[in-house]
Amino acid sequence: MKDYIRKRVLDICQHILESKNTVRQAAIVFSVSKSTVHKDMIERLPLINKKMANQVRVILEENKAERHIRGGEATRKKYKNVKESN
Repeated sequence: MKDYIRKRVLDICQHILESKNTVRQAAIVFSVSKSTVHKDMIERLPLINKKMANQVRVILEENKAERHIRGGEATRKKYKNVKESN
Protein backbone atom coordinates (compact mmCIF):
# COMPACT_ATOMS: atom_id res chain seq x y z
CA MET A 1 0.00 0.00 0.00
CA LYS A 2 1.36 3.41 -0.95
CA ASP A 3 2.21 5.83 1.84
CA TYR A 4 -0.34 8.47 0.83
CA ILE A 5 -3.13 5.86 0.84
CA ARG A 6 -2.05 4.54 4.23
CA LYS A 7 -2.02 8.10 5.63
CA ARG A 8 -5.48 8.82 4.18
CA VAL A 9 -6.88 5.61 5.66
CA LEU A 10 -5.55 6.47 9.11
CA ASP A 11 -6.69 10.10 8.85
CA ILE A 12 -10.22 9.11 7.84
CA CYS A 13 -10.30 6.46 10.56
CA GLN A 14 -9.27 8.96 13.23
CA HIS A 15 -11.85 11.44 11.97
CA ILE A 16 -14.68 8.91 12.08
CA LEU A 17 -13.68 7.73 15.55
CA GLU A 18 -13.63 11.30 16.88
CA SER A 19 -16.69 12.69 15.11
CA LYS A 20 -18.79 9.55 14.51
CA ASN A 21 -19.41 10.91 11.00
CA THR A 22 -21.10 8.91 8.30
CA VAL A 23 -19.24 7.68 5.21
CA ARG A 24 -20.85 10.49 3.22
CA GLN A 25 -19.77 13.17 5.72
CA ALA A 26 -16.22 11.81 5.87
CA ALA A 27 -16.05 11.74 2.07
CA ILE A 28 -16.95 15.43 1.94
CA VAL A 29 -14.38 16.36 4.59
CA PHE A 30 -11.57 14.49 2.81
CA SER A 31 -12.70 15.32 -0.75
CA VAL A 32 -12.90 11.70 -1.85
CA SER A 33 -15.80 9.53 -2.97
CA LYS A 34 -18.03 7.56 -0.62
CA SER A 35 -16.73 4.41 -2.30
CA THR A 36 -13.16 5.37 -1.42
CA VAL A 37 -14.03 5.97 2.23
CA HIS A 38 -15.92 2.70 2.40
CA LYS A 39 -13.10 0.71 0.76
CA ASP A 40 -10.53 2.39 3.01
CA MET A 41 -12.46 1.55 6.17
CA ILE A 42 -13.66 -1.96 5.26
CA GLU A 43 -10.77 -3.38 3.24
CA ARG A 44 -7.61 -1.36 3.88
CA LEU A 45 -7.90 -0.40 7.54
CA PRO A 46 -8.02 -4.02 8.81
CA LEU A 47 -4.68 -4.62 7.08
CA ILE A 48 -3.18 -1.68 8.98
CA ASN A 49 -4.86 -1.89 12.40
CA LYS A 50 -7.50 -4.49 13.25
CA LYS A 51 -8.49 -2.87 16.55
CA MET A 52 -9.22 0.50 14.94
CA ALA A 53 -11.01 -1.26 12.08
CA ASN A 54 -13.37 -2.93 14.56
CA GLN A 55 -14.06 0.40 16.29
CA VAL A 56 -14.84 2.10 12.98
CA ARG A 57 -17.02 -0.82 11.86
CA VAL A 58 -19.19 -0.39 15.00
CA ILE A 59 -19.69 3.31 14.21
CA LEU A 60 -20.48 2.61 10.56
CA GLU A 61 -23.02 -0.05 11.57
CA GLU A 62 -24.69 2.41 13.96
CA ASN A 63 -24.86 5.01 11.20
CA LYS A 64 -26.32 2.44 8.82
CA ALA A 65 -28.96 1.44 11.38
CA GLU A 66 -29.95 5.11 11.87
CA ARG A 67 -29.96 5.91 8.14
CA HIS A 68 -33.73 5.66 7.76
CA ILE A 69 -34.23 8.16 10.60
CA ARG A 70 -31.89 10.75 9.06
CA GLY A 71 -33.54 10.27 5.66
CA GLY A 72 -37.00 10.79 7.11
CA GLU A 73 -35.85 13.90 8.95
CA ALA A 74 -34.38 15.37 5.76
CA THR A 75 -37.64 14.75 3.90
CA ARG A 76 -39.66 16.35 6.70
CA LYS A 77 -37.46 19.48 6.63
CA LYS A 78 -37.66 19.65 2.84
CA TYR A 79 -41.44 19.63 2.77
CA LYS A 80 -41.70 21.93 5.76
CA ASN A 81 -39.63 24.54 3.86
CA VAL A 82 -41.71 24.06 0.69
CA LYS A 83 -44.94 24.51 2.67
CA GLU A 84 -43.69 27.71 4.37
CA SER A 85 -42.61 29.31 1.09
CA ASN A 86 -46.08 28.86 -0.46
